[in-house]
Amino acid sequence: MSLEQELFDQRFARIREIAALGYRPYGQRFDFTETIPAILARYTTQTAEELDAAKPQVRIAGRILTIRRMGKAGFMHIQQSGERLQLYVKKDAVSENEYKLYQLLDLGDVIGAEGYLFRTRTGELSLHVEKLTFLSKNLLGIPEKYHGLEDVEIRYRQRYLDLIANPDVHQVFQTRAKVISSFRRQLQERGFIEVETPMMQSLYGGAAARPFITHHNTLDIDLYLRIAPELYLKRLISGGMERVFEINRNFRNEGISTRHNPEFTMLEFYQSYADYHDLMDLTVELLKTVALDATGNTVVPYGDLQLDFGNVRRYKMREAVCEFWKHADRPTMDNVCDPEWLRIHSDKVTPGEALVDIFERHCEQALIQPTIIHEYPVEVSPLAKQNADDPTMTDRFEIYAAGMEIGNAFTELNDPDEQRRRFEMQLAMKERGDEEAHQMDEDYLRALCYGMPPTGGEGIGIDRVTMLMTNSKSIRDVILFPLLRPEGEIGIAQWLREASSK
Repeated sequence: MSLEQELFDQRFARIREIAALGYRPYGQRFDFTETIPAILARYTTQTAEELDAAKPQVRIAGRILTIRRMGKAGFMHIQQSGERLQLYVKKDAVSENEYKLYQLLDLGDVIGAEGYLFRTRTGELSLHVEKLTFLSKNLLGIPEKYHGLEDVEIRYRQRYLDLIANPDVHQVFQTRAKVISSFRRQLQERGFIEVETPMMQSLYGGAAARPFITHHNTLDIDLYLRIAPELYLKRLISGGMERVFEINRNFRNEGISTRHNPEFTMLEFYQSYADYHDLMDLTVELLKTVALDATGNTVVPYGDLQLDFGNVRRYKMREAVCEFWKHADRPTMDNVCDPEWLRIHSDKVTPGEALVDIFERHCEQALIQPTIIHEYPVEVSPLAKQNADDPTMTDRFEIYAAGMEIGNAFTELNDPDEQRRRFEMQLAMKERGDEEAHQMDEDYLRALCYGMPPTGGEGIGIDRVTMLMTNSKSIRDVILFPLLRPEGEIGIAQWLREASSK
């Protein structure tokens, strides 16, 4: 028997001892008067004299992180929502049964406590316990308090343990919630309606990506997990819903990296009678306000950087190549407009694909401060409207910060015949081996034939924005349950079976 299983058995045996005292080892509802974060916010500034005079009575609940037993008294720290409070338990201040319960408690157990707040001799805000309640038994223990949970693989795989052991993780996901709430509120204030579109689709589209394939047994058809909700949202625009948005889960069968997870969250929104210039201005306001709502400042720390979301730069793609390609022979505007120069510097087939390839290889990582790059080639923008001044380019932009793309937008293509030609261009790319090229979507063409108003549309990556707002270097740090390879046999069921039979 391993040491870990032996400790499991010891804790399991204490369930019977706790039950013998009249407590339910897995508890019941518990009414607390205030959360621990609320108590800290309210009473941290109060002096020992003020607390002694008022003796504020509170009922709290949380998980035990530390225990120090000293004869007829002792201290514990319990944690709730990532914040912790010290408890002082004195034998004479609680019932005999409650003190016996206190002596049986293990790290990680969940308890309720009632009493009054005071400050110890060292000045720490604490709860003088007058009543103790047992709520849930921890059978596996928790990492020791000084180092927390440091194994990255375990942190991602057992996020529940990560949340227990690393209080800062709570703050990351609270900030993520603020990011989503801010986007939602800002769009609703501007008259956008939140909608839902299918996650299983007979045709995938709206982005350049490989899909996941599933099968519907009753209909006996293959379906695709959506790579983007775009084509469905634009169907709604054709139907007269003039401002729509969706905070959606997308699935792309692609590589995993610190910036990519096969399942991720996007915000997509579409505005009738607008173009990509309108969305550039809107994006600047959205990101500035998100930074304020999520962090309290438009300047956000990210590693050694300070990202200023109150000052978003704008460059055309060709201008960006000239500006950010750190090369001894920096290209000129004539170079980046010359198909022969582009062919020499890239192995892509068309000038437009070559321009994007050069930009991604040589310039993208240099876009540290929030930056909008606009005017993308037609070849890589099958759903965007052509630029009126240069038909080889489209009215499209992407937003970058810390060297990664966080958003993509364009004036939507609403000419059904031109859309047909773009789909056929994509089919030709697929025949050349491009697994991420679009399919032909006949129903979407039919929706366009009913007349879609001039429209601007945009997608913003919630996960990547959250990375920036929480100073997280990996997308897995901001996704509660990132995709991982399945682990082998765990054995918990067997441990429970053996412990309960003893």
